Amino acid sequence: MPPMENYCDLHVHSTCSDGTLSPAELVSLAAELGLGAVALCDHNTVAGLPEFLAAAADSGVEGVPGIEFSTEYRGGELHILALFVQPRDYPAVTDRVAQMLRRKEQSNLALVEKLNEAGLSLDYAAIQRNAGGTVNRAVIAAEMVRLGYCTSVKEAFSKWLSEERGLFHPPKRLDALDTIRFIKSIGAVAVLAHPFLNLDEAGLREFLRQAVPVGLDGMEALYPKFSGEQTRLARQIAEEFGILISGGSDFHGANKPDIQLGSGRGELRVPMSCLDALRRQSKKF
Repeated sequence: MPPMENYCDLHVHSTCSDGTLSPAELVSLAAELGLGAVALCDHNTVAGLPEFLAAAADSGVEGVPGIEFSTEYRGGELHILALFVQPRDYPAVTDRVAQMLRRKEQSNLALVEKLNEAGLSLDYAAIQRNAGGTVNRAVIAAEMVRLGYCTSVKEAFSKWLSEERGLFHPPKRLDALDTIRFIKSIGAVAVLAHPFLNLDEAGLREFLRQAVPVGLDGMEALYPKFSGEQTRLARQIAEEFGILISGGSDFHGANKPDIQLGSGRGELRVPMSCLDALRRQSKKF
């Protein structure tokens, strides 16, 4: 097996969204593992990027500044990554997500109220304090585990927090295609995250037929929850549509204890050549 410095992880989360390591701690762990690069892509926030980039500057690990946008496509949720977000564009990104985050806060409050009505005892202010960053269902699930209502985040979702359970009503999200246009307008690289978590093959092809013409640069074909067949199919479809391949662990620390930085469930390897191709794409604009 080649040394880990030949590999990168282009999708990780910190305490600024729903991870359990700070941005600086992520860099330290990446350096300890010997990774060549890591991309911080917190959900709908760039708040952790200054700390992340400062830590990466002296670490020997390349820090790639990013964000993961929660978007809407045909009534469902899709996540779009922006990579190589520049500091000059942090205000524009923050403005872009501000209204959605306000709607998300109201959705969170309504969810916690319904959980309490169902017999649990959750304090939203305490959830916010413990989170440190933005609150989402994963953060609420972690609090439910901490309080002993569930044994894992996965159980919390299956028993209480899924849309099918009926207690959670998702807020209106950003439009997926408009988000790609925005990402390109600031000169960043737009990557569809974990496509097969949200779309089947037919749905993915239909989305790409619309997304590639407005600027989608790539998609994650290397992802720890993909089967070998899904990885092969994602590579094939990316080639058909002429877009780049990306990949990452979607590391959240203790909130997803089965996923490790850089290696996912043990088999993930994202070559630095993926990052190099994405970087070249960013320099075209």
